[in-house]
Amino acid sequence: MHFLILCILSSTGIFIIFKSIDRFGIPSFPVIVINYLVAALLGFLINPQQVSVSTIRKMDWLPISLIIGVLFIILFFIIAFSTRKAGISVTTVASKMSVIFPILLSLIIDPSDQLTMVKTAAIICTLSGVAMTVYKPRQGSLDRAAIYIPLILFVGMGFVDSLVKYAQHHYVCDSDTALFSAILFLNAFLTGIAILVFYPKYHRRFLNPAIWGWGLLLGSVNFGSIFFLVRALNFISPAGSGVNGSAIFGVNNIGIVGLSVLIGLWVFRERLLPLNWLGIILSAVALILFTLG
Repeated sequence: MHFLILCILSSTGIFIIFKSIDRFGIPSFPVIVINYLVAALLGFLINPQQVSVSTIRKMDWLPISLIIGVLFIILFFIIAFSTRKAGISVTTVASKMSVIFPILLSLIIDPSDQLTMVKTAAIICTLSGVAMTVYKPRQGSLDRAAIYIPLILFVGMGFVDSLVKYAQHHYVCDSDTALFSAILFLNAFLTGIAILVFYPKYHRRFLNPAIWGWGLLLGSVNFGSIFFLVRALNFISPAGSGVNGSAIFGVNNIGIVGLSVLIGLWVFRERLLPLNWLGIILSAVALILFTLG
């Protein structure tokens, strides 16, 4: 499915951009705020419907989109903080292991999404494969922030993905995807502006063209990560069949980890341990199992 491939590419881009701005010494706060403005504008731009405040207020998914929007920007700050305190590997584990939350929710709320032996094996391979793929040994002791921040990220990412799945399943039809994405990104941007008021030291950063460049890039892939995920969840083939949400989330996360590993090898010259390669193999097995399931 092309929507799923585009979602994987977009989501992988988020982690690559965060790693890049950290390497170049770019402050993440203003980039994150600008990124949500860009993502919201993209959503309104490609939305096929005429939009008015009264129309938006009547949408059943509005309360959920507001909650997701606030959580989005909070989690982006946690990702940036966790990357500095616990490292890229631990942060990636925490965010990608959270796939178990939306998978379980999909199994609960979607009658067509049944837990089979094949799917159970795929879930086990997914969790094991993701953990092994991104594992890196650390020297020295971890401080408390490096332990609890990734744990908070794990729960938070799982909760947000579950809310997206719940909204998609009950309220968001295919034609509403762009508007749904735009509203939650707009809410994240407004939340960021409210936070920015208390941090005047970042105000002058918005005059830097590089900040806007990174924000434009991050906002584009960030919008794609949600827009294409919802489109993939809503996809119906010409034969009238769709793909179970548990399979979508499983394949999506496996693809993100696998692509991130390849980019890490080729672009950032990272080295893999034998355990990492075993994780890649398990992830490939999980991808096959999800397809069969």
